[in-house]
Amino acid sequence: MAVRETTVAALVAALAEPLALVHRCGDLTRTVRVTDTHIWPADLVGHLNLIHPERLQVVGSAELAWSAKQPNEKIRYVLSEITAARPPAIIVADGSTVPHVLEELCCRYDIALLTSPRPAAEVIDRFRLKIARMLAERTILHGVLMDVLGVGVLITGEAGTGKSELALELVTRGHGLVADDAVEVARISPYELEGRCPELLQNYLEVRGLGLLDIRTIFGETAVRRKMRLRLITHLKRLSPETTPLPRLQMEEENQEILGVAVPRVTLPVAPGRNMAVLLEAAVRNFVLKLRGIDSTQEFLARHEKLLEQEARRCLTPPTT
Repeated sequence: MAVRETTVAALVAALAEPLALVHRCGDLTRTVRVTDTHIWPADLVGHLNLIHPERLQVVGSAELAWSAKQPNEKIRYVLSEITAARPPAIIVADGSTVPHVLEELCCRYDIALLTSPRPAAEVIDRFRLKIARMLAERTILHGVLMDVLGVGVLITGEAGTGKSELALELVTRGHGLVADDAVEVARISPYELEGRCPELLQNYLEVRGLGLLDIRTIFGETAVRRKMRLRLITHLKRLSPETTPLPRLQMEEENQEILGVAVPRVTLPVAPGRNMAVLLEAAVRNFVLKLRGIDSTQEFLARHEKLLEQEARRCLTPPTT
């Protein structure tokens, strides 16, 4: 597994304004890294903890209130154990006063010591969100990522199946373009994927015969999106006499795994005369209904089974004389 890492300085630069961070002492070039697939990036920051001394340590009013009741020798021992493990940084939150012994140890071990007037819970949440995004697993997928009815939809398929033409039609129907051809996908939580467009390709859509179209310039600001959660994949499949016909009823849900996350997938046959934009919109609406617990196929099967049971009972009932 490739090592994913950032620096304390990069985190401080991103969060200095919302958290009003102040650097008291220590090295800001220390790295924060994920070296194990079993470690989630958000786990790299938390309250003061001897069990995980290698993560970013946040000291709040609760920890300082506890320390005020303990002997000085015990506090020095605990802080010495943590600072000896060289955590990337220690953050004193809640606007609390930095204990002299803590600042002394941070200076000795060259550990970045930061302060913030914001609540410790907020400091931890903001650092976790930022670290989760900066150190997220990433991959590049071929396709077109669209915002269709508020749902992030990745359109995939072989070359020449009309992915870009479909995306252009969807834009004219009021939906939004996120990325064309190369989609950057990051796993921002255990069950969530986020798609973005590489900076080089932002706002562009390549259509055969027309070349590159600047969607933002042609259709306006509302026609493009900066990012979207990937919720659904629609795969375009060209029909031919040699291909196996797709089943009329989809009895089992189809999923595609991306970075360990299962994403629902719908296959749409491509053929002359089919309105692919309408079909894709219908697929998205059906997906939203399933999220609400409404499954049209299962409801039809239940209705069919109920009718068969009624017919069976009618046949078994002896005729009245």
